Amino acid sequence: MKVFKFGGASVKDANAVRNVSDILNLFSGEKITVVVSAMGKTTNKLEEIVKAYSKNEPKIFKALVDDIYEFHMNIMGELFLERHYTLYNDIEDVFEKLRARFNQPFPDNYSFEYDQIVSLGEVISSKIVASFLFEKGHSATWADARKLVRTNNLYQEGNVDWDKTEELIETRFLPVFQSFDIQVTQGFVGHTPEGFTTTLGREGSDYTAGIFAYCTNAESVTIWKDVPGMLNADPKWFDNTIKLDSISFKEAIELSYYGASVIHPKTIKPLQNKKIPLYVKSFIDPSASGTVIQESTAKDDLVPSFIFKMDQILFSFTTKDFSFIIEENLSDIFNRLAKVNAKINLMQNSALNFSILLDRSKVDPDQIIDLFKDTYEVRYNEGLELVTIRHYDDETLKRVTENKEILLQQKTRQTARLVMKDLG
Repeated sequence: MKVFKFGGASVKDANAVRNVSDILNLFSGEKITVVVSAMGKTTNKLEEIVKAYSKNEPKIFKALVDDIYEFHMNIMGELFLERHYTLYNDIEDVFEKLRARFNQPFPDNYSFEYDQIVSLGEVISSKIVASFLFEKGHSATWADARKLVRTNNLYQEGNVDWDKTEELIETRFLPVFQSFDIQVTQGFVGHTPEGFTTTLGREGSDYTAGIFAYCTNAESVTIWKDVPGMLNADPKWFDNTIKLDSISFKEAIELSYYGASVIHPKTIKPLQNKKIPLYVKSFIDPSASGTVIQESTAKDDLVPSFIFKMDQILFSFTTKDFSFIIEENLSDIFNRLAKVNAKINLMQNSALNFSILLDRSKVDPDQIIDLFKDTYEVRYNEGLELVTIRHYDDETLKRVTENKEILLQQKTRQTARLVMKDLG
């Protein structure tokens, strides 16, 4: 069995859904689990709906719901020549229940309500895709991930109960393949022991593909994207990118850790545990080779990879008594940063200073200064960029540092990390 994951861009409109059917035609007769995301930018709209509900803004809530409703109805109108009453009734029911939620008080747990509403994007898209595939002659049916992927009660970031999820997939999901070749299910979603819907974190649909592959001992996972495969850099920041034909699970985990955005970090580990290869392929050119992520490390160092984080801010902490930065200081600094949910992209310490790099968009410098002013002198530089290079050499270092001032750098045998600013 294969697992295919189609993201929001690959099901963004009627033509995209038709393309999913065309891709599946290339695998006629094979058993395939199809994991789909919400269509286009639906998840963002649903997040706005949650905010409008929480703020008791009925006009905004209604307008947003109507907008999403029309968006999906237009796609269905293009896909189906006749109204399929089962599908249309299912979608109408989803929206009726969504509209009715506003008549209830917003619950105390924001994350709980977020999951109940935002998960609907995947429910709607998967029902539409499953119905269209069946209409086009595929042996396809719909499967509800909200009854298959078991998590704990941590809403918005549900942790998978692997033993229970394996049991549910083995008993409720796999037997259906005796009657159908394709099952279409939802990425990003799961359920608690009490049956409430949870989500697995933003971009969690890739993770769902990994979960189903692990629990079904799949032959492979393919993530269909609008790129030819994994590139060695983001084309937005780097000219002349190169496609990585093959990298190891280990390398993919390293790239994810440093901020590469092609694959969700949680996706790779369950596949690595069972040595299930992961393909990243283009839904625009499905016959192209794409990238394969697998066990062998033989090709990892053939092409340098570049990861860019822009708009960074570098804070440096010095004790007011000019004593050494010791373990007690580091523990204190980390505890304070945790209180404001600061996510550190890089850190470095010397005898008298401790420096951290953060995303400028996620931090208020005055708040950080105020948080530490009792004990530390705090200085900062903003407008910086962080470049991480895997498998660097002198030529690649020269290329990325041209016309840049280097404020901080770290190097290991495989990885160089540079904090820089433009010289102007």
